Amino acid sequence: MTQTFATRLIPADQTAIETAAKILRSGGLVAFPTETVYGLGANAADGRAVAKLYAAKGRPSFNPLIAHVTDIEAAKQQARFNATAEKLARAFWPGPLTLVLPKADGCTVADLATAGLDTIAIRVPNHPVARELLALFNGPIVAPSANRSGHVSPTTAQHVMEDLQGRIDCILDGGQTRVGVESTIVACLGDHPELLRTGGVARTDVERIIGAPLAEPLSAVDIAAPLAPGMLASHYAPNASLRLDAVSIADGEALLAFGPSPLAGATITLNLSARGDLTEAAANLFSYLRMLDGKAAKIAVMPIPNEGLGEAINDRLARAAAPKN
Repeated sequence: MTQTFATRLIPADQTAIETAAKILRSGGLVAFPTETVYGLGANAADGRAVAKLYAAKGRPSFNPLIAHVTDIEAAKQQARFNATAEKLARAFWPGPLTLVLPKADGCTVADLATAGLDTIAIRVPNHPVARELLALFNGPIVAPSANRSGHVSPTTAQHVMEDLQGRIDCILDGGQTRVGVESTIVACLGDHPELLRTGGVARTDVERIIGAPLAEPLSAVDIAAPLAPGMLASHYAPNASLRLDAVSIADGEALLAFGPSPLAGATITLNLSARGDLTEAAANLFSYLRMLDGKAAKIAVMPIPNEGLGEAINDRLARAAAPKN
């Protein structure tokens, strides 16, 4: 069941922004304006806060989230830039362009926020409220659009209140957003940058900076792994084989447990949540899969309730357990 909050809608003055930064530091959820749409913010480094964000949006799906930072120097603490990415960042930041890049060695963004991938989606927003909030918070903030899943992206604080009242802590009212559509997303992971999503920066403007055409957006059928929001595909999958809904342990299996009574006999056990907390389980999902993947060829997974965040956890586990081509 989604936690109920007394959602505050407050004008985005200095005091309100300071309050919002404190809420984020304590693991809470804050909606705030960017130049594109209103974003639903959580501490990007706090897996539990990210799990709460997914739950607040309803029908959660663990797609990669965009990490918002103050400037290119802060972005370089989270991501590795090649020459093309550097050009694009210098040309369009702050602004409605998201770059998908390899994670930096010191990346602090939680695995849940990147869907367990080795890449990160990152941008520097161009809105005074967002920029002041990022500066006061002094860290990356993940912020998908502040609406229930499947609903229209919000461009006013009232839109957010209509969708998320009682689900988040605070909404900073900074008036109507300027651009009104989400950021353009470009992946700079090899020799040929790819357009993953159209948005607030025109394709022609991006191509003018890089001096070459962008690769065409891939269809959902062709995408091998989701690099950014809005891309439908399988997520991080371990090399180990997964056996779901296990009620016993076979020889040589590691165990991904859930609840207070983990199965006996595994070569190694990691418990997503010993107290059966789905928020904690979601926060641990990708990092625990990675840890077990390095230690075992076979992983048994205990049953997880298919409700709330459990539905998204089971969806990701099913994708990870699917036969590999």
